[in-house]
Amino acid sequence: MTTRLASRSSLVAVALAATLALAACSPEEEPAEDGTSASGTAAATDTGLDVEAYQEIVDNGAVADDAVVEANEWASAVREAGVLSVGGTETSTLFSLVDPTDGTARGFDAGLSQLLSRYILGEVGTELSQVTVDTREDLLENNSVDTILATYSITPERAARVAFAGPYYSSQSAILVAADNENIASVEDLAGTTVATQAASTGVTVIEEFAPEAEVLALPDHEQALAAVRQGRADAYVIDQTLLLNAVVGSEDVKIVGEPFGPADNYGIGLPPDSDAVEFVNTWLQQVIDDGTWEELWQVTIGNRTGVDEAPAPPTVGETIS
Repeated sequence: MTTRLASRSSLVAVALAATLALAACSPEEEPAEDGTSASGTAAATDTGLDVEAYQEIVDNGAVADDAVVEANEWASAVREAGVLSVGGTETSTLFSLVDPTDGTARGFDAGLSQLLSRYILGEVGTELSQVTVDTREDLLENNSVDTILATYSITPERAARVAFAGPYYSSQSAILVAADNENIASVEDLAGTTVATQAASTGVTVIEEFAPEAEVLALPDHEQALAAVRQGRADAYVIDQTLLLNAVVGSEDVKIVGEPFGPADNYGIGLPPDSDAVEFVNTWLQQVIDDGTWEELWQVTIGNRTGVDEAPAPPTVGETIS
């Protein structure tokens, strides 16, 4: 497998407890997308990932017929380049975390990008460039990357600038509490409690709508909201479940309780606008879902590491605007 961590020259210029199941990440919060806080700072070598099982999934990924690739301008360009240039993250524990021992990114998003590269190239070959919330659309518009896979929420504003395949993953809001908290097991139990969330995120409005009798403790970022629960200053923390899943990996002092709730947040595969990539990538994604690869990858990268035995149903490919 060839996975390079590099930037194209143009980039520089552009500068679940018992019911834990998958789950709204607001466009304005999205720390998981820039890889700065959603992932935490867990060591890449101690994340509980079964690397051998992960690699087997990637290495067994489907390969497209030559005619299929040659019929698509975007895929043909990737094949000619010999590598799939991916905008992603390097520090998201569950979705794309670079192992410093070998320089390889692994996780749900990373796995999908590697499977896509194998589908086009006949072998795994990706070039990962760290993206942020502020740079993604620019990078796709100027063709600095071939695609972006980075818990990239599909919004009408973004869809007006770039193309989206997918969605490949859907999230909602969830509840995190201290591990020894037996009083909160559902959103209904938040009444009368202090609930932390990130200021300027949809977490505030979600709490106000679904737990109107809770006191909202709006804090600047994910780390401070998580700390508030650990320190007992908040009874619970409500935010996108993707962030919370990352938080519970390797942590024994917090847990996720109850069912996900609130509006769905669909993650898409960002693609250059005005290209013919969407249909090609959607065809590949549907195949990955139909042949069970999506579920296997989810189980190894997320389910097994968060104590969830049953993968969620994947979202419907093609429904890109929620």
